[in-house]
Amino acid sequence: MKLRVGFVAMSVHLKNASPSSTMTVTNFQKIIDREAALRKLTSIAAKNLQNSLRVMRHAHAQGIHVYRFTSKIVPMIGHELTEDWDFWTKLKPEFEEVGKFVRDSGMRVSFHPDHFTLLNSKSETVIENSIADLERHVKMFNLMELDQRAKLVMHIGGTFKDKAESIQRFEDNYALIPDEVKRRVTLENDDKTYTVLETLELCERQGIPMVLDIHHHRCNPGNEDLRDLLPRIFATWDDTGLVPKIHVSSPKSETDLRSHADYIELSDLLPFLDLVHELGGSDLDIMVEAKQKDDAAMRLAKDLAKVEGMKPIDGGSFLYK
Repeated sequence: MKLRVGFVAMSVHLKNASPSSTMTVTNFQKIIDREAALRKLTSIAAKNLQNSLRVMRHAHAQGIHVYRFTSKIVPMIGHELTEDWDFWTKLKPEFEEVGKFVRDSGMRVSFHPDHFTLLNSKSETVIENSIADLERHVKMFNLMELDQRAKLVMHIGGTFKDKAESIQRFEDNYALIPDEVKRRVTLENDDKTYTVLETLELCERQGIPMVLDIHHHRCNPGNEDLRDLLPRIFATWDDTGLVPKIHVSSPKSETDLRSHADYIELSDLLPFLDLVHELGGSDLDIMVEAKQKDDAAMRLAKDLAKVEGMKPIDGGSFLYK
């Protein structure tokens, strides 16, 4: 089975390479010339895109081919103060350059919209804003000229004191989003609300690929055994042209189980990989969610390279026999 590791957004190895520099609403409003303020926002976004490209080039050079963009590339996008400003046309060259690198390098990329993007909210305004946010993320992929293999990762949302009703509300609102958005959506189990089984059953009903977070499962296991569910989880990816993706993180401490540590303990991943291997093996892309970002992915890759039966392909890819 082929394994690849990836990381989220930032590099701790590169200097002055943040892809999520921003401007507060307060500072925006302090600039008397509104158009000058909008031009500054656009300049920040262009730099964020350039830094995203720098980080991906760095990752690719290290043999890491799985990457998650920050959702904060374009500051204040979607805010009422910027709603008449055409970021898209002004940033088109930068988006195209990023997309060309993704295609040429074969990177697997994704976005994880922020927690306020909530499809099972009871608020119509929140639903409208969430759909608009998803559409903006898809617009960025489209400007990069990336096909539907570039995905969005979401959670189901809250329970609002009635889990079954909240799942149904997600499905009702999911029906409202455009098909081009649906083709990019994936769902992830979370660490305190929706278990692997609950997420999987929703994914199966809606034809949505499922991203398994093994740390979240540890925090919120429900009554299910992953051994019984993995074949079904992996089958949700069958028609996507992608191998299944999982998320891995290690708890910050025994008393703070849900928070992410700086690095990944191999013992938090290897038993899962052995289970997958035992079940017949499946190629996997492994998104590292750790405070030390690219350094955590590189350290995990070095640890994996020492595992018996693990044959390195490059700095972040392996064959596990």
